[in-house]
Amino acid sequence: MRLRVEFTTEPFDLDEPPAHAVAVREVVQGAGLDKVDVGPFGNTAEGGADQVLGAVDALLRKALETGATRVSLQVNVVEGEG
Repeated sequence: MRLRVEFTTEPFDLDEPPAHAVAVREVVQGAGLDKVDVGPFGNTAEGGADQVLGAVDALLRKALETGATRVSLQVNVVEGEG
């Protein structure tokens, strides 16, 4: 099964990325996921279920450790993938 995770961390800083945003992006980029897309207002990544779920655990922990006060995320099954 393939999954897609979409997430954001807060608080936002429009002048420069906060430490929690940088740390979480590093986690996701290093998790071996496909189609990683990081942006200023949201991030997405796809991969196998085990890889995505492991990355979600790691990104939640890292975000909270580095100062995030809120993490919003959504996980979807990628249709048509087996």
